[in-house]
Amino acid sequence: MKKKIFKFLEINVAPFILQLLVRFISLTNKKIYHTPLTFNNNENFIASMWHGDLLMQPYNYKNFKSHGTVKGMISEHRDGEAIRKTVEYLGIGSLSGSSTRGGVKALIGAIKSLKNGTDIAITPDGPKGPIYNVADGVVMIAQKTNKRILPFSCVPSKYWKINSWDKFIIPKPFGKIDFYIGEPIDVTGMTMQDSKDLIYNKMNENQLTK
Repeated sequence: MKKKIFKFLEINVAPFILQLLVRFISLTNKKIYHTPLTFNNNENFIASMWHGDLLMQPYNYKNFKSHGTVKGMISEHRDGEAIRKTVEYLGIGSLSGSSTRGGVKALIGAIKSLKNGTDIAITPDGPKGPIYNVADGVVMIAQKTNKRILPFSCVPSKYWKINSWDKFIIPKPFGKIDFYIGEPIDVTGMTMQDSKDLIYNKMNENQLTK
C-alpha cells in the first residue's frame, strides 16, 4: 500500500507541484533571451540541451517560437512519466522512449514528428548519462530528416546544483536567467564521431561552468 501511495504521489502530485515551482522561478527572475541570428523559426528543428539544464527550457522554446509545437523525447521509466506530466503542464508535448527504453519507437516517432512539422527536444546525455555525452540518437534523427539542431542552454545568476549524475540545476528566485539558443548545427554528410564532437562543442559555448 505504501508503495502504491508513493507511486501515485510521484507521478500525479509531484509534477503539479514542480510545475508551480518552475512558474514561480520564472516569474521572480529577470529573463534575458539570446536567440540565433541566422535561423528562421518558421523552420522546424531539433532542440538539444543537457539533461541537467532542462528545467527552465520550456520558457526558452516558447519565447523563441510562441506559435510552435514541440515534443520532448522522454524515458518510459517511472521517472520519465513524472517528467512528461510536468512538461505537459508547461505546454510541451512528449514522445515516449529514450536511448535506454523504447529507443526505436522514440526514434521513429521523432522522425515522423519532424517530417510533420513538429519540433523535437532531446537531451543527448539522458536519461542516465554519462553526463555531457552526446549519444548517437540526436545525430541519427538529424541526418534522417535533414533537420538542423539548435543548442539550448540556461544560465541563472543564482542556483542550486543537485548532487545527481547530471548535476541538475535549479535557478533560485529573484535573480537573472540568461537563456541561450545557439546558431544551428548542420550534420548532413558528416561522420557520427565528427557530428557528435561538433554538437558537444556547440552545446558548451553558453553553459555554466561544469
